[in-house]
Amino acid sequence: MQIVFVNYRTGDGDEAAALLERGLSDRFGREKIFRATTSISPGRSYPEELLNAVRHSAVLLAVIGPGWARDPRLREEDDWVRREILEAYASGVTVIPVLKGRTTERLKAVDLPSELKRLAEIQSLRLDPRDCEGDLRRIGDFLVRHVPELGRAEQEASGFAGMADVDNTVSAPRGTVIQGRDIRGDVGTVVKGNHGPVHTGKGDINQNSPQFSGDGATYIQGDNHGGVNHRFGRTRGEEGG
Repeated sequence: MQIVFVNYRTGDGDEAAALLERGLSDRFGREKIFRATTSISPGRSYPEELLNAVRHSAVLLAVIGPGWARDPRLREEDDWVRREILEAYASGVTVIPVLKGRTTERLKAVDLPSELKRLAEIQSLRLDPRDCEGDLRRIGDFLVRHVPELGRAEQEASGFAGMADVDNTVSAPRGTVIQGRDIRGDVGTVVKGNHGPVHTGKGDINQNSPQFSGDGATYIQGDNHGGVNHRFGRTRGEEGG
């Protein structure tokens, strides 16, 4: 069920409405935010879907652009921006004006039709499309404080994102294969605090030591005080005789 209904006028608040939907959906889940353009499925009754969504919402965010109050359609009974707001009031839904940009002024009762004059008495929020990240966070924080269900929805949305299923397939691996979640620390071949040569792969290791090749050799490292004698059968000269 949607909790937040985004009310806007095409041509005056489209961009801000889209930003609200995207930002709040990312935080609370897409199913909690209603915006007519994306929330009404093809083949559904537009008027019925709009009014039902308003009635079942907890908050209606009315996007107010620079020319919102001067639009003559706001005084027509069949104007959907007007109808949605009046339906929210009739259903006990909280209505919050969201001023678009930094220069849009707060609503004045003298500029509004009598049925909507109460909008001028309501504390508003602000959303600047050119720098919306901080504004979206503040709007979301406000909604969480005033609609507890959104706090639970936020926890569920963040929890679901961290609990997605993982399905991996590894064919004929050579070496170590690790699949893990929430890994903290080292993964792989880790050598710490060593004080000598370390071998972690294939082949010989020669580090600061002599290398020999040929038939054989005797290597003595350190002091030798008694001599060393070896006899290995016949010498090369004796073999030739």
